[in-house]
Amino acid sequence: MNGAPATATLAMVLDPAERGHHRLAWLSTVDHKRIAVLYLLAGLFFFVVGGTEALFMRLQLAVPNNHFLQPNTYNQLFTMHGTTMIFLVVMPLSFGLVNYFLPLQIGARDMAFPRLNALGFWLVPFGGILLHFSMLAGGAPAVGWFSYAPLSETPYSSTLGVDYWAVALFVLGIGSIGFAINVIATVISRRAPGMTMRRLPLFTWINFVNAFIIILALPVLNAGLAMLLIDRQLEGHFFLPFHGGSAVCGSTSFGRSVIRRCTSWCFRPSGLFRK
Repeated sequence: MNGAPATATLAMVLDPAERGHHRLAWLSTVDHKRIAVLYLLAGLFFFVVGGTEALFMRLQLAVPNNHFLQPNTYNQLFTMHGTTMIFLVVMPLSFGLVNYFLPLQIGARDMAFPRLNALGFWLVPFGGILLHFSMLAGGAPAVGWFSYAPLSETPYSSTLGVDYWAVALFVLGIGSIGFAINVIATVISRRAPGMTMRRLPLFTWINFVNAFIIILALPVLNAGLAMLLIDRQLEGHFFLPFHGGSAVCGSTSFGRSVIRRCTSWCFRPSGLFRK
């Protein structure tokens, strides 16, 4: 009932060009509240996607000796579900809440870098599209969302699914790092007069510290993803034992002491268990 008068009022106030801009404002916005809503909507959308993947897995496990899914299909759903829920649901939802409430709690008009804030959001759907496009490019990855080497290497996973998975997480990692930098800069430089660090609300303090954890954890994950892509696309040998690499923590040669399992676990306790 209230929608029609509001639409009529908007039509009277704005000319056609301005009305067109108003409709596109959500796509080009740099306002922290609108970006927060977009984060939350994206998280809810991928929650449905990840929940559907979990539903298929549960149907497979509902009865013994079920043949609803093939073993490789189950492994693909397991990989996609875990990756989706962590990187496309948990993190966007938490980023959305921080985007909405943190500037309000410290008396800031917006985040310190509004355009970086918008870029961080748009990398989420882009990364999600890259991740799920792997289903159309020879099959989704079937290596688990942790993607341990050497299982994720070309000799054991030859489809492009793992490559799309790695690129998607790399993109999402860049967006998360940009978000963390934005949070730190906002808390340090955009506080209202009289809002000292000792007076910050607990929610702001938690996410201020959390931003440093993201900056420490995500570059390590991205480094591991870059090494995995180098192995798969450029015939590198970071994680292939029969070529002198190592898939477990060790120091086989200079430059190989930080390898896949170390990078994965360095990210996981700091980047996920904080939730």
